[in-house]
Amino acid sequence: MINRDTQLCMSLAGRPGNFGTRFHNYLYQKLGLNFIYKAFTTSDIEAAVKGVRALGIRGCAVSMPFKERCIPFLDALEPSAAVIESVNTIVNDNGKLTGLNTDYIAVRSLIESNALDPQQDVLLRGSGGMGKAVVAAFRDAGFKHLTLIARNPETGPRLAQQYGFRWQADAGDSRAAILVNVTPLGMAGGAESEQLAFSEATIDEANVVFDVVALPPETPLIRMAGAKGKKIISGAEVIALQAVEQFALYTGVRPSQDLVAEAAAFARAG
Repeated sequence: MINRDTQLCMSLAGRPGNFGTRFHNYLYQKLGLNFIYKAFTTSDIEAAVKGVRALGIRGCAVSMPFKERCIPFLDALEPSAAVIESVNTIVNDNGKLTGLNTDYIAVRSLIESNALDPQQDVLLRGSGGMGKAVVAAFRDAGFKHLTLIARNPETGPRLAQQYGFRWQADAGDSRAAILVNVTPLGMAGGAESEQLAFSEATIDEANVVFDVVALPPETPLIRMAGAKGKKIISGAEVIALQAVEQFALYTGVRPSQDLVAEAAAFARAG
């Protein structure tokens, strides 16, 4: 039962979804934890972050487009967020707000668990807050032949140079063994929900297709890659891995792998 001691956790996103709400609340119920989780959006990120502090909200997940915008209003950054200047998690310890990045942890784990070959070429599209985490994860996993595709003539070249990679403004018919989408292309609810992040010709030449977009679980890119027999890594996998890291940070409890799988399946069904 909700009472005066119930601790609130939340998310801030431009397009709030149900995954985090269902995932965290399922685990709270199964583990008997006095927490509740709610998704929000905002047009005033400064006021929203100040509200996290003022109301004693224990933790806050941060999604596009707030991963970089929230940083000036935090008290500290953990190395996972400081190095890439992108936050996806805020932890409130008695009014001190610390930013972290569990996206990086999730992507690095998926690179390793899928045994992606660091000698292969990578085309990675996107240079926003999530893009920073994914680029850093590939660099730290030993990848050296990565081309960053980003239309923004400032953030794209800067991010590529920071990690020693190439940049180009448009994917065109470029080829690579590994394709990674870290843009909103294919995301449900947007004007670009049916668009592919890469051309069909580019997909044909790839071995692995990794789409970080989590909603829907099967984006147009993932559907096409799957139909063509490519190895696929989905945003649904990313969101579950990063969410369990957030859960542990907020509650101090790390659920079993079986329980995490249950919670992720429940969350995806909603």
